Amino acid sequence: MKALGLGAALAGVVLSSATTGAEEFEEASLHFEQNATDGDAEVVLTIKGCDEGLEWLSVAAPDGRTVFEIACPEPAMLGLRSFRLESPEPPDHAAVQAAFPAGTYTFRGRMVTGCELESESDLNHTLPGIATFVYPTEEAEDVPVEDLRIRWRGPEGLDQYVVEIEHEESGTKLIVNLPGSVTSFATPADLVQPGLEYKVSIGTVTEEGNSSFVETTFTTAE
Repeated sequence: MKALGLGAALAGVVLSSATTGAEEFEEASLHFEQNATDGDAEVVLTIKGCDEGLEWLSVAAPDGRTVFEIACPEPAMLGLRSFRLESPEPPDHAAVQAAFPAGTYTFRGRMVTGCELESESDLNHTLPGIATFVYPTEEAEDVPVEDLRIRWRGPEGLDQYVVEIEHEESGTKLIVNLPGSVTSFATPADLVQPGLEYKVSIGTVTEEGNSSFVETTFTTAE
């Protein structure tokens, strides 16, 4: 769905695994995400080991099912350190929730040095309310590029917003994370050019990392 950039803290609550004697992952989290414009949803997992690579990784659901497992072949002596995993995005939210039930997920791994890792992260299915575009309005045309400021309204109590501006043909894209109290963003000079169509997305994000995105397009003035 949406990439959450510039150091976004979109992580579930990572709990202690001291009872196992294993070290904890640098990051091990998952969150529920929807694109309210398209009507689809997905679960996103973010996993990062320690300095060394992982030779084995497994994620178990609250009911004990393994939802993800990977092992590096023996020649891959460095292993792999970081993963961002996304489920499919069906329009049926209930299907995603059934595949990834709410509760505590267990992340286990083994580094190439033999060190064991284990962490836990909670997933819930509560999605934040969506943002509403104020300026530019949805599918607006002849938008001046000079001093362009994206403005929106959103629900109370958010942890942060994610704003993405993209020109698909050129591949130009900017993703920024803003505090939940901020409802506008001044586009950098030269990011938006005259006479082009841009896609803008605004994501509302909870403290647990769950997010709801809305998107539209606008066309700049010649």
